Amino acid sequence: MGANSSSICELPENEYLKRLSGAEAVSENDPFWNQLLSFSFTAPTSSAELKLLEEATISICKSLVENNPRTGNLGALIKVFLSRTKELKISAECQNHLFIWQAHNALFIICCLLKVFICQMSEEELQLHFTYEERMPGSYGVECEDLIEELLCCLIQLIVEIPLLDITYSISLEAVTTLLVFLSCQLFHKEILRESIIHKYLMRGRCLPYTSRLVKTLLYNFIRQERSPPPGSHVFQQQTDGGGLLYGFASGVATGLWTVFTLGGVGSKPAPQQEQSSPLANQSLLLLLVLANLTDAPDTPNPYRQAIMSFKNTQDSTAFPSPSPHAFQINFNSLYTALCEQQKSDQATLLLYILLHQNSNVRTYMLARTDMENLVLPILEILYQVEERNSHHVYMALIILLILTEDDGFNRSIHEVILKNITWYSERVLTEISLGSLLILVVIRTIQYNMTRTRDKYLHTNCLAALANMSAQFRSLHQYAAQRIISYACRHLRRYVYVLDKLYFPHSHCSTLQHCFSTLSDNGEELLSLTCSHILRSYASSLFSLLSKKHNKVLEQATQTLRGSLSSDDSPLPDYAQDLNVIEEVIRMMLEIINSCLTNSLHHNPNLVYALLYKRDLFEQFRTHPSFQDIMQNIDLVISFFSSRLEQAGAQLSVERVLEIIKQGAVALPKDRLRKFPELKFKYVEEEQPEEFFIPYVWSLVYNSAVALYWNPQDIQLFTMDSG
Repeated sequence: MGANSSSICELPENEYLKRLSGAEAVSENDPFWNQLLSFSFTAPTSSAELKLLEEATISICKSLVENNPRTGNLGALIKVFLSRTKELKISAECQNHLFIWQAHNALFIICCLLKVFICQMSEEELQLHFTYEERMPGSYGVECEDLIEELLCCLIQLIVEIPLLDITYSISLEAVTTLLVFLSCQLFHKEILRESIIHKYLMRGRCLPYTSRLVKTLLYNFIRQERSPPPGSHVFQQQTDGGGLLYGFASGVATGLWTVFTLGGVGSKPAPQQEQSSPLANQSLLLLLVLANLTDAPDTPNPYRQAIMSFKNTQDSTAFPSPSPHAFQINFNSLYTALCEQQKSDQATLLLYILLHQNSNVRTYMLARTDMENLVLPILEILYQVEERNSHHVYMALIILLILTEDDGFNRSIHEVILKNITWYSERVLTEISLGSLLILVVIRTIQYNMTRTRDKYLHTNCLAALANMSAQFRSLHQYAAQRIISYACRHLRRYVYVLDKLYFPHSHCSTLQHCFSTLSDNGEELLSLTCSHILRSYASSLFSLLSKKHNKVLEQATQTLRGSLSSDDSPLPDYAQDLNVIEEVIRMMLEIINSCLTNSLHHNPNLVYALLYKRDLFEQFRTHPSFQDIMQNIDLVISFFSSRLEQAGAQLSVERVLEIIKQGAVALPKDRLRKFPELKFKYVEEEQPEEFFIPYVWSLVYNSAVALYWNPQDIQLFTMDSG
């Protein structure tokens, strides 16, 4: 670095870097620092570029680790940076490019060195390196001020106090990045850190009073999505001279450190366009998520989480509840708009989840919006693209829907929002559909994908819970949504009979029954033929009669019989046997959802009744099943009532005529004939020790999405590369 560096390959032999890392101590007042910090470069924009830089300077870093205990040059560099930041605010106001430029360069070098130190040593060793000073032979060092705390506090002050201008954009970004690097020690531990030295500095002492301002600034950085200024605009006017990056300044000319590299690297993934255009917004959001998920100290709750839980709208003039030590106000309309626009990224979806789950002010505001489709549609698109998304992103999107469906007002309003031409929904052309019906379609598709691919019980349970929460407020369901609700239930009803047959008679080959199921398409849309339907009804009836005697015991005996037929006691049961309980749970929940709709809003949903009547043969088979008899009473009553009215109307009825009869019958059906069941209501509750899930997830986002940060994947201990 300095005035003589022009390419990556020359860095290991750079005289200024060699002196910084060498055995000779450099005083804080030495002119050397001006020379070292007088370099110009295009800031790295990807982990690939930083990887190249890191590999080229590894010998420099190792030398500094070895010599720093005697020279204290790391501490001297930090003190030089601290002294220059004292005038940064004035420098920004006065457009003092040179001063800001050198302060940025100092911080960039500190950040690069810190990343190597943190990767190679414990926090205790790192802390020692901050205490080393130049020592003369035979002298005893006096303990110096706490440089770690001073540096951390300085970085926070820089983020919250320096105005964001073109000339300060890079140093603001570097300050956020350096805080992320300070916290990155978690990456190199399998266990969740609960007693981290860096955490203690950030959650108490001099840093604590800045908590709310830091959270507010990071949120506003995310909201504003400020684009990175053009290269060179934050330093000096760029000049062209032989292809180098040349910048004139008072003391001479500095050559470019490197040109922009575009090579891919391990650990880097293509970043969405919005992240590329606004690195400060992306990096600020990642830091906010890391801070929000720091574990509580034994005697101190996480102040950053407290701030996120308690902030209010700028339009809210009510007093903060006491005590609210880290409360602040922010523009909710701007926050809502940014969240709607940025949901393509995992980190924006995770922020939305945290705010909805933990901040009641944000949740109340969002549920009162009259344009909820702007938020819900991007979430549905995430679920619809489940094959292309990572499982954590899908899970967060689903939990957001579950939280929203806890509110009856939301469940009513989504059926009043009519959407036109949903282009990303490819299974069927949807020229006009309500937001509620679209939500049902996407959630059922997600359940179906999960049952056939990932087989995650927790995922399908939450999907069904969201549908259950909505079911009492189903209104004017689109015919395709109604059809999918019924056909999905039918698919599992058929599958259930098939599994029972295989379980009770593992060595039989009921060709007719096999043929019944072979006629079904993958999405379960086709009806059985009349012959198959009749045989299946008779067969199912005998199976359910057997079950009704001693349901659990009969199943247990059948399972033991099947296991006994396998070659070894250790042999796992076939998938169909393991799936039986899951299928039964899904059927029960789907029947409860259908029943809830029929009981509470039958007259609003003629399409659902139509779809139910269309497949009544299959439902009628389950009226005697011991697990479903109670819930089948209402469904059976509705089927019988409307079937009778259709028979009275004659044969060869058109679809329009059938729907007309259903609408008339819905008014005539006595409501007291339908048995009342407890209202279906499910509430999302985080599992115990949520940090075991969220901390690895957040750091996998940092690893994959942070701008210009690279870690060797072989050093990562917190998560596997598959989950990263």
